[in-house]
Amino acid sequence: MKHIGYKLFISVIILSLFGTIMIYSSSHIWALYKFNDAYKYLKNQLVFFIIGVFIMIFLSKIDYHFYKKKSNLIIFICFLLLVLVLIPGIGVIRNGSRSWFGIGGFGIQPSEAAKIGLIIFVSKYLSNNYDIMSNIKKGVFPILSIVLLFFVLIMLEPDFGTAMVITISLIAMIFISKVKVSFFLKIGLTGLIGIVLLIIIAPYRMARIVSFLNPWSDPLGSGFQIIQSLYAIGPGGLFGLGFGNSIQKHFYLPEPQTDFIFSIISEELGFIGVLIVTSLFFFIFLLCIKVSLNTKDLFGKYLSFGLSFIIIFQTILNLSVVVGLIPVTGVTLPFISYGGSSLLVSMASIGIILNISKNNI
Repeated sequence: MKHIGYKLFISVIILSLFGTIMIYSSSHIWALYKFNDAYKYLKNQLVFFIIGVFIMIFLSKIDYHFYKKKSNLIIFICFLLLVLVLIPGIGVIRNGSRSWFGIGGFGIQPSEAAKIGLIIFVSKYLSNNYDIMSNIKKGVFPILSIVLLFFVLIMLEPDFGTAMVITISLIAMIFISKVKVSFFLKIGLTGLIGIVLLIIIAPYRMARIVSFLNPWSDPLGSGFQIIQSLYAIGPGGLFGLGFGNSIQKHFYLPEPQTDFIFSIISEELGFIGVLIVTSLFFFIFLLCIKVSLNTKDLFGKYLSFGLSFIIIFQTILNLSVVVGLIPVTGVTLPFISYGGSSLLVSMASIGIILNISKNNI
């Protein structure tokens, strides 16, 4: 477990540094145009990277049992922040969603912090109520009601992608408890119906579905992003066009440093670059799951699994969007996409996992 911790720490640092380099490559054209500073996004991300490393190291030294004791306070703070961000004048609207707190030139997303808060709370609940989880009414419904409450708050922003990532990750945690599989078949059907209704009542979500099925039905509108993403991936070939030589970042692919940064990686570094990045992600995931499997107490096991799963699931979701396997969700690529909140939360999650591995040697 000690060696797993060292490998995990180094792998995350390498992946995050690579992401920072690719953020510069993918964003300097946009940054020069919008801010007259080609290094704008790079400088911002470097600040968050340095803070993130300190947070990761700091949290790796805090006994993870502390979070179990403070889980109620943590979940209350997350709830309060999600309520406050919905209030006009406090929450800032970006890309159509009131999901940000503006702090100077930076933006903080409380829904990102809620990922860790909810996983801690659910981990405590599942470990304390392990014996009654086979009872749907007494064991499952209480925690599902909490999950649903947070889902609704995040959907009010609205942020469908983040809400889905959090909800599915928490349900995955409940799935590995003593709950019968038949229950998940029922809830899966209910959830599917709910997702369809959420898509139908929001025109922009329906447009994303239509553009997913046939991007060329609206090539200058809802299908624009995925078409430009595929145009970036296609020419990459085996070795790519070379670092810094992307064509699509020249005002074709909108804000390529965020959700679609993997398209630029594919275009500039080719299949070899894609293979290296995905292999590094897989290695990190493998190490995280090993920590969960080797953890002795239930709380630590659930906590490490939940934190690992949400990063794994978000990565798979982002890569699936980029290559056109699923509709656009607005979910970032952990450790690589531009965004301070996402990077800090991802590195904080790894810091907690590192402490779990340290305490279970």
